[in-house]
Amino acid sequence: MPHLTSYIMGKWVQGVGEGRKIHHALTNEVLYTVTTDGLPLADSLEYGRKIGGNTLSVMTFQQRGQMLKALAKYLLEHKAQLYTISAQTGATQADSWVDIEGGIATLFSYSGLASRELPDDTIWPEDDMIPLSKQGQFIGQHILTSKRGVALHINAFNFPCWGMLEKLAPTWLAGMPAIIKPATASAQVTQAMVKLMIESGLVPEGAIQLVCGGVGDMFEHLDFEDVVTFTGSAATGQKLRSHPQIIKKSVPFTMEADSLNCAILGNDVQPEQSEFSLFIKEVVREMTAKAGQKCTAIRRIIVPKKQLEHVKHALLKRLSTTTIGDPVIEGVRMGALINLEQRQDVQEKVNYLREHGCEVLCGGQFEQLEVIGGDSQHGAFYPPTLLYCAEPFKHHAVHETEAFGPVATLISYENMEQAVQLAILGGGSLAGTLVTADAQVAQSVIRASARTHGRMLVLNASSATESTGHGSPLPLLVHGGPGRAGGGEELGGLRAVKHYMQRTAIQGSPSMLTAITKQWIRGADTITDVVHPFRKYFEELVIGDTLLTARRTVTEADITNFACLSGDHFYVHVDKIGATQSLFGERIAHGYFVVSAAAGLFVDAGVGPVIANYGMENLRFIEPVKIGDTIQVRLTCKKKIKKSQKFAEDTPNGVVAWDVQVFNQDNIVVALYSILTLVERREGDFK
Repeated sequence: MPHLTSYIMGKWVQGVGEGRKIHHALTNEVLYTVTTDGLPLADSLEYGRKIGGNTLSVMTFQQRGQMLKALAKYLLEHKAQLYTISAQTGATQADSWVDIEGGIATLFSYSGLASRELPDDTIWPEDDMIPLSKQGQFIGQHILTSKRGVALHINAFNFPCWGMLEKLAPTWLAGMPAIIKPATASAQVTQAMVKLMIESGLVPEGAIQLVCGGVGDMFEHLDFEDVVTFTGSAATGQKLRSHPQIIKKSVPFTMEADSLNCAILGNDVQPEQSEFSLFIKEVVREMTAKAGQKCTAIRRIIVPKKQLEHVKHALLKRLSTTTIGDPVIEGVRMGALINLEQRQDVQEKVNYLREHGCEVLCGGQFEQLEVIGGDSQHGAFYPPTLLYCAEPFKHHAVHETEAFGPVATLISYENMEQAVQLAILGGGSLAGTLVTADAQVAQSVIRASARTHGRMLVLNASSATESTGHGSPLPLLVHGGPGRAGGGEELGGLRAVKHYMQRTAIQGSPSMLTAITKQWIRGADTITDVVHPFRKYFEELVIGDTLLTARRTVTEADITNFACLSGDHFYVHVDKIGATQSLFGERIAHGYFVVSAAAGLFVDAGVGPVIANYGMENLRFIEPVKIGDTIQVRLTCKKKIKKSQKFAEDTPNGVVAWDVQVFNQDNIVVALYSILTLVERREGDFK
């Protein structure tokens, strides 16, 4: 019988002994045996730290982002084989698409974030400088650096690809190697994707290791620079989080646990409204997608009492059309649970709910279930099951017991305050949905219940056409939740990257902090050159390169002409009497005139390496510029971000951020901002 191997210390290795069995979800056929007994699991931690960590930590954020993009392209090109293996878990084509291509899309998303937001360096200055003294020569700043540990990712069975990639993307972008421990029941899908990663040659050695089976004594060897993430049941997560070594070494532990998520139908919605249909569709989709085996699935359906019968009828009608069977057969809408053990667990939870205040409206048992192209006895099939709890404030089982399958419970409320109370009784959720056409309902519900949810979707007719739905975590938004949901965070764009990095407050002079961060800080030393900075190519520019411009005196004609050109005739610029009565006491120049005049002072007009103005950031008008004031500009190269070429024919370039200080004849700063320019590079990526 085939044995599912692990990838440890650069080799595919097999544990000793028979181990656990992985079964086909549709037939219960034994596919693989899995064990890690006898493998050097503790050594794999040190291998990851030294080999993978050393390589990743010297790569810049830009290089790591480019690695993610290249890997995503490779995986997309070889995705077909993953779908075949994914079908063994009972997943439909749509289920597998979310898992496989949704996961790959996360790599693309984080690659784009790196390209747009992160420095071409190994240190990430997190904020602007913080003044700590009157004269400005003692300042502080927070920086993020790569830990020299390993991220141990313990994942759930329901999303064997996406669950891995949503954690790998920010981990690698942070410069940290990872050890993946997939759930045994679907480990073959994770292994297939890891094999593709290794075969691609795009991932540095030691950056990823795979443990198919138990973690052995790995927890005993964790150190303070390591990170552990866990996705799965709350009970298992709490056990792992309380491990003595986690506590002793203060190892960061992020947990994302299954929760009793809810969907609320606003009391403003009538059966004839489009929002009503949206609600029914969303609930049924969440019940049946992945056969309900989703940590974000809707478990509690909270509806107005006056609409209870309408909702019940609509849900039962739509659920009755759900075809169950072999996912490869056309027309099958829902596959099987992961295995027979999971089906038994779901049945036991349904029975418990039935005994504690819930009645079964449909489904509720798998015997005599009609299955297309499968066997309801040998395959882990379970019907969509709708329960009803008439007294949800009395029977707390509905808020505490989760059947991790196609199961949800219908409950009703008298008013919106009760709806919020019912939502909160879940004890902390990953995701909640509110369907309403009334902005005031949305305002009151979200403000009252957001504190117990990690993410909330407000769905109406306007957002429905583009909404990704209740259960779809997005790379740029936080995925996680309080309380029962685990209290952790995953995804969230750059927030997620920071989970795997060390934040350090550094203090010193502006010049010292500039040297450390390689980003110029106001007050630091500058470099003056006879060559205008706009005449220099990207590689020739040095952080701190400065230009002090000529001066320009602002005249009444300047203000009048700018008002006519821009159409901005605001009274403080053009009305002498009105301006006298204003805060300024006299007419002043338009702020945007000052910015335009500043550009006229520092721009070099000739053809050169500067390709385009790329934007402006953090503009502040500090003091007014009056008629007769003389302005001057100091332009300083603040930071550089190299942009990779997509095609050989593209002009190689990079983004340069310039600090701009505009001051008057009294050396008082009147405006501060940064501009971004696209600057040509002499050397391209294609040679």
